[in-house]
Amino acid sequence: MEIHVIETGKFKLDGGAMFGVVPKSLWNRLNPADENNMCSWSMRCLLVVDGERKILIDTGLGDKQDEKFRSHFYPHGEDSLSKSIAATGYTFEDITDVIITHMHFDHVGGAVIRNPNGNLVPTFPNATYWTNEKHLNWALNPNPREKASFLKENIVPLVDHNVLKFIDVERNVKFTDNISIDFANGHTEALMVPYIKLDNDDTLVFAADLMPSHCHLGMPYVMSYDIRPLTTMQEKAELFERTCNTNHIIFYEHDVEVMASKLVKNDRGRVVMGEKVTF
Repeated sequence: MEIHVIETGKFKLDGGAMFGVVPKSLWNRLNPADENNMCSWSMRCLLVVDGERKILIDTGLGDKQDEKFRSHFYPHGEDSLSKSIAATGYTFEDITDVIITHMHFDHVGGAVIRNPNGNLVPTFPNATYWTNEKHLNWALNPNPREKASFLKENIVPLVDHNVLKFIDVERNVKFTDNISIDFANGHTEALMVPYIKLDNDDTLVFAADLMPSHCHLGMPYVMSYDIRPLTTMQEKAELFERTCNTNHIIFYEHDVEVMASKLVKNDRGRVVMGEKVTF
């Protein structure tokens, strides 16, 4: 098995939105805000080569949005989806599968590109894209709270080109012999959380927006974007129970400083970041 970290660039989101009810005097120590109260976040994806399959997990923001849209989120940095995949030695044509943890624009935007004719087409022409039926229906019929995050140009072309397949919504669904999928419903409906068994018997957890950064390890540190914050807290507690003081590694999709880490309990019984891990 090969693991390749795919950095797709950074963007900015309001610090208060990212930390919910936690006071700025606390969260600002973790990810200091700029003069507009905006914090930088990564859009870090993962390419897993498992046998003959080249499996990309999430796709970042992409580059097809207009300047007005981009001006709200300040995309920055030298990294991009195309550069990072090229650096692995693979091409877009080599990708066989794309797991979309959920269809918010910063996770699925790179799944669709605008071709030279101006048409929206799947970025990875030979890939099957994986979601689940509950989440797809949720994304295509968005509630007012999430409507701005579910952009039809990121979703409808995948439906129209018939490249989407569904994963059953149940605990620990087998995707390959080495990858299983769990689900979380606090951030959005039926978010997919891949668990990847590595060659050294560690398990890498692609936590997506269930645990977007190490700054969110504190139980009250829940994003205002989450549709069910109390459910998120329960799901975090379950994640901690499953992964703390074990051979599990949490992969942080949005953390600008820490790529991944193990979790441990401190002297006060709180779950904190343990050994940092890079790939």
